[in-house]
Amino acid sequence: FFLGMASQLCPQEYGSLRVSMITDPTAFTSIVKSLNTPKGLETMVTAARASDGWENVLGALHAVATEVNSDLDGIWMTLEKGRLEWLGALNSAHPLKVILKDALKNDERTTERDLMEAKMIYIYTLSLSLPAIDETHKACWRKIVKMEDKLNPLKNYDGDLWDSRKEQWKHLDLGVQEAAERGGSSFNDAWEA
Repeated sequence: FFLGMASQLCPQEYGSLRVSMITDPTAFTSIVKSLNTPKGLETMVTAARASDGWENVLGALHAVATEVNSDLDGIWMTLEKGRLEWLGALNSAHPLKVILKDALKNDERTTERDLMEAKMIYIYTLSLSLPAIDETHKACWRKIVKMEDKLNPLKNYDGDLWDSRKEQWKHLDLGVQEAAERGGSSFNDAWEA
């Protein structure tokens, strides 16, 4: 967040930060080793925060934010909260997503409806960890699909009851999509990952 903003709003300080990261042999080596890996961005951010130019970048960003009467730290905390909530939901729902995707992959007769139902189950499971989605909406959906165990939507699953056209579904569907956006992602990215 801060690096991206600094690259646009404080190019001089951002440029100095980049130079200090490249000229620091430890930072440079760790960044190069992590290129094109899942840890690439994390490594770059860690190197930036440890760099001599980090405090100057933050100072310049806060100065710009003050000029335009913007609460930079408040914006950051809102984004960070959304990201952490989304990551928590992804981690909680991941084991079931693996089961669903394996079942789809191993079934030679998988249909579009099967895929849609699997995604609905995944959305429901994600919703369980998202506090922004009202618990009454989750309970209402469980009642509609006659779910016996709220933590195990596959127990006595009846696919005929899982219909995304039902009005009650939209609260879970839209709630998960909004949570994904707050987390800097999308539902489809989460399903495909």
